[in-house]
Amino acid sequence: MPRTTAWPETSKGHPAELDPTRARTAYAALVDPEDTQAEAVPLAEILAEIRTGIRAGTERSGVEGPAAPDLAELCGQADAWSHQETLRYRELAARAAAGDADLLLARSAALGCAPLALLSGAWLQWLSGMANADEVSALAALTLYASDVGVGHPRNSRGAAYVHVLQALRVAEFAVPAARTALDLRIRDEAFSLPAMLLLMGRRPDDFHPEILGADLCLRQVGLLPPLAAVTSLVPAAAWDVLDPGQVRSHEPLGGVAASHAAIAALSTGVEGDQEAGRRVAAGFLWALTALRDWSEGLHAELVDVLDPARQAAELIRLRAREGSQYHQKFDLAGRPLSTWLQEARTDPFPLLAELARSNLVKPGRPERSPLVNGLVSERGSMFRVFSEPDLAVLRRWIGSLPTGDGEGAAAPVADRRDRSGGTRPGSDGFGLWPGTGSSADGTAPADLREAYFLLQRRSQQPAVRRYALEYVHGWLGRARHGLARTDSPLPPRWPEEGLRPWLAGQHEQHAEQFESTAQAELPSREELIESTVQLAPLTMIDGAWLQGFTDYELASSDIGYSLFETYWDELGNGRLALNHPLIYRELVAGMGVDLPPTGSAEFARWPGFLDGSFELPVFWLSIGRFPQTFQPEVLGLNLAMELSGVGGTYRRARLGLRKYGFSTRFVDIHNTIDNVATGHSAWAADAIDSFMSSAASNGGEFARDAAWGRIREGYRALNPPTGIHAWLADRRARRVSRSR
Repeated sequence: MPRTTAWPETSKGHPAELDPTRARTAYAALVDPEDTQAEAVPLAEILAEIRTGIRAGTERSGVEGPAAPDLAELCGQADAWSHQETLRYRELAARAAAGDADLLLARSAALGCAPLALLSGAWLQWLSGMANADEVSALAALTLYASDVGVGHPRNSRGAAYVHVLQALRVAEFAVPAARTALDLRIRDEAFSLPAMLLLMGRRPDDFHPEILGADLCLRQVGLLPPLAAVTSLVPAAAWDVLDPGQVRSHEPLGGVAASHAAIAALSTGVEGDQEAGRRVAAGFLWALTALRDWSEGLHAELVDVLDPARQAAELIRLRAREGSQYHQKFDLAGRPLSTWLQEARTDPFPLLAELARSNLVKPGRPERSPLVNGLVSERGSMFRVFSEPDLAVLRRWIGSLPTGDGEGAAAPVADRRDRSGGTRPGSDGFGLWPGTGSSADGTAPADLREAYFLLQRRSQQPAVRRYALEYVHGWLGRARHGLARTDSPLPPRWPEEGLRPWLAGQHEQHAEQFESTAQAELPSREELIESTVQLAPLTMIDGAWLQGFTDYELASSDIGYSLFETYWDELGNGRLALNHPLIYRELVAGMGVDLPPTGSAEFARWPGFLDGSFELPVFWLSIGRFPQTFQPEVLGLNLAMELSGVGGTYRRARLGLRKYGFSTRFVDIHNTIDNVATGHSAWAADAIDSFMSSAASNGGEFARDAAWGRIREGYRALNPPTGIHAWLADRRARRVSRSR
């Protein structure tokens, strides 16, 4: 049956819009790198949302829009709006400071920006993949993204910098991981609409590459989100230059507005013509600008309410009403049980607020004498620790704002009861996305290895393809696991407490010794060398495929994953065609007189010169790369095996053969250096495992550590698993078990 989602049904002539009350649900799902629900949203629904934004933006600005795209004019509009909006928030901040509410305003502004700022640039994470790993447009987008995640360093993304802002303001309880932000009820539902839509398009790169880049350029042109003008003075030590996506980051790949323009320019080298690509880029830009304006209008209205002590107190009561209504049945307020008042306050807290103001719990204008924020919440009070210190500050501010008079108090203002409440947590249906509209199409599972190779190079996550990949991984790992305890595996049976660096150095020495002992052995013939090189093309031309799951925004800057993303970044040439490993290998094959179709094409997968067996390991790489969380230990082990496999020995021997027949040695040369065991990929791979073992895997004690190490060893062996009859039976058993889960 169709999966439950947050995208509403559409009626003829009425375009769909992302339901803001469920946008947070979509946000939480879409930050999961293994979630498949984005594929369930029909393309027409997403296009309808974009068109709605374009129409609204066109009506507001009077610009013709994407029919006659003019990025310069659109950028000018974004600049002007950002400037004026920033001034508006500065004026609000000045009013807040005058009323001693600047910290409260800054916290609310920072939380309102959090869903977008915590994932700044995340919508770019799938624009590169194995199908386009040697294309200029993909490499330009990857360069921009690498800057956003702060490639090469843990916790160095723009989003990580924003976590520090939230921590400085003491509102970071739900900030990490980003999916938890959806559970923060202090954030309005509408704050999730724009980032959820951006993430959705980002999960559909084949459909929305130009629109994603257009929206991304808009956000960079706007720069630092205008509401943060209410925050900067209170957190002066924050990395505000990093938090401005339009700025180039020092010591990072080219990013900011300049790199965004470069990524857009690179689209003209692809299959689309300049005019069509430009039209779609402009569409994405105009949609994003409209969405930003709408979001900012709502947040500004919310922040205006922050200056109203009564509205803040009312919102606090609304948030606490559900839990509080389960108590206080015997405490009467104005002749009614307080529990009844609280039950009604879940939808309208103002009557209760007004009655509290008239009660003996509150002394208008004198919070220091009001039992509600003193005796009742003291260590001996019946409401001890019910309210946090920030909560009590809100209540004290409200009480202090009440006019003193004849002792009866004054009712809280109730004239403006517009619903600007915070959010509601995802319901019992969990993190589904768009209800009733999810496509029930399961897709088609690959018929054979060649079709699997073609389909798995794409970032799409159709259920049938995903199930194929998951089953394939389970089967392959079943083989790798077979007889492992009885073999002399290079990895030690237990993780060495001193880490893997000493073991790595020993392995490197063994490789060198093996090379020296076989240096005089007969080299393969020219024909044999060409044949083996060609048969390795399906594998080598998707170099880094096992790591593509680590392009995920949070994994790419995590303590464990940052070096894996940097390895992926290196494999694709750091955004430069001259260093792109798939292209370098393609040039080697071409130098042997073999002209191969594009790697991402069906023609490549069906090329008759390849043996079927040449696709077995590549399909495993492509499959396991889709599950960076489910198979993280195995990926870590596989990564170490792959990066170490040729260093010091195999690459050097391959170089001898290539030189003998006059072929380029660049591919093996670059790998023998970049994979080195001191500062290269092999060292990074070992360090990533040590980080995993010493932190995440160690949280469960010795048993969990040994289990995790066992999985790493299986991943290491998966580069070259056994092939005997019993190993293949283990493969079949593992597949069968995976299907039954």
